[in-house]
Amino acid sequence: MQEVYSDNIELIHALKAGDPKAYTFLVNTYHHKLCVYAYSFTHDHNLSEDIVQNVFMRIWNKRNNLKEDFALNSFLYKSVYNEFIDQYRSQKTVYPLEKKYIDALNTIIENEEEHSLERIIKLVKREIQNLPPKCKEIFLLSKEEGLTNIEIAEYKNVSIKSVEAHITKAYSILRSALGENANIYLFLMYR
Repeated sequence: MQEVYSDNIELIHALKAGDPKAYTFLVNTYHHKLCVYAYSFTHDHNLSEDIVQNVFMRIWNKRNNLKEDFALNSFLYKSVYNEFIDQYRSQKTVYPLEKKYIDALNTIIENEEEHSLERIIKLVKREIQNLPPKCKEIFLLSKEEGLTNIEIAEYKNVSIKSVEAHITKAYSILRSALGENANIYLFLMYR
């Protein structure tokens, strides 16, 4: 018999507790709807299944980050859309701007010895740690955790504009601290 959860809060609480029945309920409740939604973008059944599976896996792996006041239905649909965008980008050829950074990075690698690259990575990490706390937290959620601005806004219960402002501020501070090659260093670490 399948467990039934009376509301979002109860389901999220059970997911955070690691209850496999809650995960099964989540998948059984939303899988088909999300596949249909993903198919509206992909027009490919297999890719749609992959996208939805990735979303469910990410939710399970990052279940401790779920907030009990999340609108789970909206969060799932947004996550499917964002996963589609990520899949789409990964399928496309390298963007001209990315090519520029990759070429510049190759030049730096040719000109720098290995210990210098380690020094650069340590420098970037140190400058990230020096960011203002809220700015650093949002920047790392975006770049290390791979959350979208919408997901961060929901998770932190702030506006999307606030998230964008913190990320912009972080990039500005890091560019000032790291000099002319800042964009290349950041691209290397957070592509």
